[in-house]
Amino acid sequence: MKNLKTLLIGLLISLSPLSAEDDVLKKINNLKYQTGKVTIGDKLATVNVPKGFKFLDAKQSQFVLHDVWGNPLNEGILGMLFKTDQSPISDNFTYAITYAFSEDGYVSDSDANEINYDDLLKSMKEDISEGNEDRKKEGYPTLELVGWANKPFYDANTKKLHWAKEIKFEGDEVNTLNYNIRILGRKGILELNAISDIQKLNLVQKDIPAIIASTEFNDGEKYSDYSPGIDKLAAYGIGGLIAGKVLAKAGFFALLLKFWKVIAIGAVAALGVLKKLFTKKADNSSVD
Repeated sequence: MKNLKTLLIGLLISLSPLSAEDDVLKKINNLKYQTGKVTIGDKLATVNVPKGFKFLDAKQSQFVLHDVWGNPLNEGILGMLFKTDQSPISDNFTYAITYAFSEDGYVSDSDANEINYDDLLKSMKEDISEGNEDRKKEGYPTLELVGWANKPFYDANTKKLHWAKEIKFEGDEVNTLNYNIRILGRKGILELNAISDIQKLNLVQKDIPAIIASTEFNDGEKYSDYSPGIDKLAAYGIGGLIAGKVLAKAGFFALLLKFWKVIAIGAVAALGVLKKLFTKKADNSSVD
């Protein structure tokens, strides 16, 4: 991810005109967070924001991910969860949770007890490795799926699934942590993702139970509301969901999209530079 960090730092520092920097910083400082019960989507689900966290709505989350952190624009984002004492550019930033909805249909969990996670991991490793040649050609760093940082666990009662992957990017000294939570519903899946570095695994693991428990589909959208023959059935099961729905054999572009949120890690490093730039500019203005 070294090249991505360098690129992002350059983009942030070269913001022009200077008023653009003021505009970004103003928007960051004016972000409106929510606590308590928050409805996401079109009355799709409810997040009962856990203690110690604050929620950012869809529009503001898209601003953070795209304009501040440099991720590709993703209009499917429904919101983000931040630690109460952190902002997208705070020095103590650890991780944030993104919320999205994939309307792929009802995912049958009939294969949940039949999955060999060691075999699944092997297939995922091979799949990612196959895309590295294309990454090199496009000037992106290669990546390696090191293994499970948290082995997949599916709760058949709550219809909630979570797992974590450890990913090594070429040129990075510290591996990336990609923590995934999936909540099965009538028409698709709520996708919660946390991106951080592997050194923060224990911190994320400690928060995961409260985060998982905080989000539920609303009545009419729940897994139990599924109507066979009427509602759409997803083309994959639990195993496909963990592997990325359909194991990506399409090469570089599919894999890039599959891991688009990891760019946020480069942003965390770069935002230290951005914050210093803004601080310096503010100091200079006060002197004038």
